[in-house]
Amino acid sequence: MAATVEELKIKDINIPIVFEEDKRLPLVTMQFIFQNSGSIADTTKAGLAKFSAKIMNEGTKELGSSAFAEKLESRAIHISASTGRETFVIELGCLKEEFDEGLKYFELLLKDPNLTQEAVQKVKTTTLGNLARKENDFDYVASNELKALLFEGSVLANPSSGTIDSVKSIDLNDVQEFLDKNLVSSKLIVAVGGDVDIKELKDKISKIIASMPKGEASSVKKYEVSKEVKEKIVKKETQQAYIYFGSPYNISVNSEDYYKARVATFILGAGGFGSRLMEEIRVKKGLAYSAYARLQVSKSSSYMSGYLQTKLESLEDAKATVKKIVADFVKEGVTEEELEQTKKFLLGSEPLRVETMSQRLHRTFMEFYNGQELGNSLKELEKIKKLKLDDLNEFIKFHKEILDMSFAIVTKR
Repeated sequence: MAATVEELKIKDINIPIVFEEDKRLPLVTMQFIFQNSGSIADTTKAGLAKFSAKIMNEGTKELGSSAFAEKLESRAIHISASTGRETFVIELGCLKEEFDEGLKYFELLLKDPNLTQEAVQKVKTTTLGNLARKENDFDYVASNELKALLFEGSVLANPSSGTIDSVKSIDLNDVQEFLDKNLVSSKLIVAVGGDVDIKELKDKISKIIASMPKGEASSVKKYEVSKEVKEKIVKKETQQAYIYFGSPYNISVNSEDYYKARVATFILGAGGFGSRLMEEIRVKKGLAYSAYARLQVSKSSSYMSGYLQTKLESLEDAKATVKKIVADFVKEGVTEEELEQTKKFLLGSEPLRVETMSQRLHRTFMEFYNGQELGNSLKELEKIKKLKLDDLNEFIKFHKEILDMSFAIVTKR
């Protein structure tokens, strides 16, 4: 059955339900997705959204973490909370026969999360330990430094996990206020897939949603990437240089030309072997084991980013090579062979991207979330199939903003 978008009206709010029926296995997956409630909502303290999700994974106040987990495990029910940049997600997964029981615990968690000093201290201790270990993860360090350059002065400049100082400052009241503001029905989208009847589902979840606070909806703010070319060098005890680079990319999630950006970026650096970056940096010059560039487009931002590791003594050569590759790419465009090979890969690998129900459900959700019509992904593939070389090269040459690259580099002291 094709995915659909239904609606459920509660408290004068139309709650969207992205639904994909799949009766091949007796399984059900349900997500409560709260918009504009991920790390983009960390306006007071960096890492608060992710910290709050970890608190939601500590069970209920009445049962506590261990007892709540045991109740779920005895029935093979999975409930977890997580965050993305723009969303806060609580997910339920179980056998069809356990769905009612799963909903019971799902509702208990929403009504009575384990908001205790003990839970906060436990999450704080584990989070600080993880952050301390990441100080020696130089990919993590360079990636965060790049975001700080590209989005200087905005919430997107902060690490989604927070910093040691910001996490230390988070207290019980911060988490309570975050959950009260963000886990509300006015921000809710429901995504459900599996062996479940949509009418029965609506009846069951309407009671849960009706008991939630209404709250206030808010739209996702768009953050512009800094147009100023910057460089940040961080000195660490390392045997390799870690080079992360990024630049503006003036395109939106629902742009008519998004498919062209997808093809162009694949040829430049997202396609692994055969991409420009990999061919020049690894195959021809032997400067790195791998090199990538990716398109990062969402409601809140749009930019290109990439990375590679190289020998300490090859740092300047590698950086100059990246700049030259991108400059030549914008100036000269791509070849007919590169375009045809990319078409074959993107069209040929499509079945792998939608082989599971969760993949199809996620795709449908993203289409709805981004304001696109359902089935947009398939139409995009048709556009890729018909894409002509001259049209692609015209698009590439128009987007000269990707030449304005900033670099975040971790190298030896």
